[in-house]
Amino acid sequence: MVERRFLGACLLLLAAVALADGEGEEGRWGVRLLDAGRLEKFVDELPDMPVLRGYGVAEGGRLVTGELAVGMYDTMWKFHRDLPATRVFAYGASKETATVPGPTIVAMKGVPTRVTWTNHLPPHHILPWDRSLATARLGNGTGIPTVAHLHGGVQQSTSDGHSMAWFTSGFATTGPHFSSPAYEYPNQQPPGNLWYHDHAMGLTRVNILAGLLGAYRVSDPAAEAPLGLPSGAEFDRNLVLFDRDFRSDGALFMNATGNNPDVHPQWQPEYFGAVVVANGKAWPFLRVRRRRYRFRILNASNARFFRLSLSGGLRFVHVGSDSVYLARPVPTEGFLLAPSEMADVVVDFVGAKHDAVTLRSDAPAPYPGDPGGKADMVAVMKFVVASKPEHDPSTVPATLMRQYPKPNVREAVVTRHIAMYEYTKNGTDEPTHLYLNGLAYTDPVTETPREGTSELWEVINLTDDNHPLHVHLAVFTVLKQRSLRRVDEFRDCMRGSASGGAGGRNDALACGMQRHLAGGRRHVVPRQERGWKNVFKVRPSTVATLLVRFKPLEESSATAASGKSGGFPFDVTAGPGYVYHCHILDHEDNEMMRPMKIVR
Repeated sequence: MVERRFLGACLLLLAAVALADGEGEEGRWGVRLLDAGRLEKFVDELPDMPVLRGYGVAEGGRLVTGELAVGMYDTMWKFHRDLPATRVFAYGASKETATVPGPTIVAMKGVPTRVTWTNHLPPHHILPWDRSLATARLGNGTGIPTVAHLHGGVQQSTSDGHSMAWFTSGFATTGPHFSSPAYEYPNQQPPGNLWYHDHAMGLTRVNILAGLLGAYRVSDPAAEAPLGLPSGAEFDRNLVLFDRDFRSDGALFMNATGNNPDVHPQWQPEYFGAVVVANGKAWPFLRVRRRRYRFRILNASNARFFRLSLSGGLRFVHVGSDSVYLARPVPTEGFLLAPSEMADVVVDFVGAKHDAVTLRSDAPAPYPGDPGGKADMVAVMKFVVASKPEHDPSTVPATLMRQYPKPNVREAVVTRHIAMYEYTKNGTDEPTHLYLNGLAYTDPVTETPREGTSELWEVINLTDDNHPLHVHLAVFTVLKQRSLRRVDEFRDCMRGSASGGAGGRNDALACGMQRHLAGGRRHVVPRQERGWKNVFKVRPSTVATLLVRFKPLEESSATAASGKSGGFPFDVTAGPGYVYHCHILDHEDNEMMRPMKIVR
């Protein structure tokens, strides 16, 4: 891994130097890679993204189904005061109101939201689209395939944003599982934080990098107001973090040369940018009062992990993880956030010792980096703190949401082994593709959970990377994570004769997984990650044991009335089905994703 990562970093550095010297594809046009160190930090104020109400209000104040039209537009966005405007793809109710990230959709629990997604994008992409990947195929057509996925949403697979349900502008070309651009989100799930983003096959990494992402909330005032947490637009904020590189003319930059160009001309195993962006601004600032604030933090990066902390000794108090509230608040001095992971935290600025507090990160890129390696602390954004305290009606209660079921291993009806593989080109340490269970995405479905049940998933990471695993539709809790001993021996057995492709033995029991776990280190799952989640960081050379729940956390009134106990309030077997995948977007796009079909 060390050699491969070092070589990859050198290639990126050489590309940057070539651009700075006016060489290479971009250099021929006289455009250089931006030196991020020349951008002054904390000069742009943290913006609030537009809010779209995902529900309607009828006479008498009764809430009814919300009807939204959200488009994908080719537009310009200003990331920094001193950087020229950047061409982006952005979500919005109109081209004039489209933003990066897109508008925050606020839904109400139990009130459906219908969104008609429209594609207004141009014939050609603004970033390198590597068509050697298993990607959307246009034939002789043009256009940019897109499909929106509501991450953390509990919805029928026809509205889940299946990677093969993509469509181009004007529906000139559609994917094999496309049925309609109108999606319905029942919002029959606990209150919490979600996000929507593009999910087109083989294009997720470039479409999100171009700007196709936004926040989504499910609110339940009756349950949440009594908690007394900070509320209102000023004190309860979404914070969407990601990293980007730019050229000196303001254009987004993504290296157009792959690490194995004779295999994949443009695909790189991970994308890392030198500029940290929060709510669409590079290293912004936010003026805050000396009181509590709630921040719903999303890591929307392609591959960068953030290990967040606050200067001056301030702490976070976690109240939720991914889409679900915790049972009790958990204080931390810092925490690790993987791509697509969400942390719902409260920060009390009363304890600030100075008039400025910096949100910062010291996670290596790629994560976890070399053993014993230490990353430099980098700024994310700054809080400018008022001088005097003020009355604060908010609080953080001793208990939060306690009605959710506790994990019960005895409920598991099946134990599955999910192995993560990385394949390299013969004679090199450079990756060519990544598979789950040694299978390509298009291989037949092997995971067929039964609706209303729970399963134990033993997730085996046989790579040197930390992979954030995301399961659509379901939630899960992490029971334990253990290190493998003699991992090379175990990996060789699992891969069998398949050194560079699909197949191999892939039999954890026959390869003696339990023997390789005996005496291995047990990794403590952080307290703030012990609730129900939809993303978990699977460490290198470990086995993570997840209890995966294929039934709602709460039974809706509609489900109870139908007598369908333990089931979803829609036909979960209809449509193209669901997926699970690594949420490092560059891995997901190179087949670290598998289909999943729910059965009854």
